[in-house]
Amino acid sequence: MLIKKTDCKVLNKDIVKSVSAKMPQMKLLTELADFFKVMGDNTRIRLLWALEESEMCVSDLSVLLNMTKSAVSHQLKILRTAKLVRAQKNGKNVYYFLDDQHVKIVLEKALEHISE
Repeated sequence: MLIKKTDCKVLNKDIVKSVSAKMPQMKLLTELADFFKVMGDNTRIRLLWALEESEMCVSDLSVLLNMTKSAVSHQLKILRTAKLVRAQKNGKNVYYFLDDQHVKIVLEKALEHISE
C-alpha cells in the first residue's frame, strides 16, 4: 500500500497500483543505487573493462592504467567489496578477475546503450 507523501493527486489509479506492486523493496533499490555508485567511477570502469579482457595482477593493471599500485589496490578493494571482482593468489602475485558473467553483461549493455 502506498503511503501518501506527495502533493499530487493520482490520475491513473490502476497504473499506479500495478507499478507499485512490481516495484522492488526499498532495500533492494538502495543496493542497486549503491551498485551504480561503484560503477560510476572512471577508474573503476577502466579496471573492470581491463579485467573483462583478462585476469590481471595489480602491477600489470598499474602499468596499463598509468596509476600507482596503491591507487589500483584501493579501487580493487572497492570493487571486491561490491562483489564485482574476485582475487586469486598465484605464487607471490594476486590476480583479479570479474566476479561473474553478470558484470561483463552490464558493462557491454551499458556501452551498447551509449554507443547508439
